[in-house]
Amino acid sequence: MFWVPLLLLACALAALSCGRLCLAAMQAAAVEARERKQKTARQLTLYEAAFLSGGPGRVADVALLSMARGRRLLLAHTGWATVVDPVAGDDMERTVLGAIGPAGQSRIAPVRRAAAAADSVRALADRLVAAGLAVPDGAWSGIAGAARQVRAAAVAVAALGVCATLLPGQGGEGETPVAVWFALPFFLTLSCLAIARFEVPATRWASPAGQRLLGALPSRDDLTSVAVRGLRALDDPALRAALSHRDPNVDGYRESRGGSD
Repeated sequence: MFWVPLLLLACALAALSCGRLCLAAMQAAAVEARERKQKTARQLTLYEAAFLSGGPGRVADVALLSMARGRRLLLAHTGWATVVDPVAGDDMERTVLGAIGPAGQSRIAPVRRAAAAADSVRALADRLVAAGLAVPDGAWSGIAGAARQVRAAAVAVAALGVCATLLPGQGGEGETPVAVWFALPFFLTLSCLAIARFEVPATRWASPAGQRLLGALPSRDDLTSVAVRGLRALDDPALRAALSHRDPNVDGYRESRGGSD
């Protein structure tokens, strides 16, 4: 019976981690229920669609691409940005020009990082969260952290089960095998992860209401396609190569919520 303390530890790990994930899922469901009561009869702007689809890094991509399309910026496939016309059309473009600096030329990666972390992007995120279209920072980080804890608990339960089966004194003939007892908390963790896979919001940025607006967004031009789908929507290989030069932490004003292309 030396394996009983290991079983109790495995059950405690499974129960605590699954309880945390269930609590985070319940909070997310409550947010979604409130959002369904709100009527969001509006259309997304280009920057809003970019943020909801890919986060701050996607917003920076759209700003850089917009300036390149307007002949105000030259984006080289080698990863350099050169100012052609220092006239900004909005706050994001002013941020891009400020990040490039008075020399008029800079690597694209640091410019993108500065634009993604700009106050204008933070204000955009706050407006989307207040409108119920974006996932609040704490909500996603809580769900992601709880899911990681459940996965770690599943691994720990499996390891404890292996250790328990190797211990002496497993009992006589006719008794339930030790592995069966450890299968119960292991199944609990796997079931919790499976349920969370379908019940928890799947995106880091857009809430269910935001996802509905993204789905209704018409694909007017290539800028809209990039805002929604990322750089893979670009037909120009030179621009795609230019904007593909990345900095590891560029996709977020908070590192725990990195965006994607």
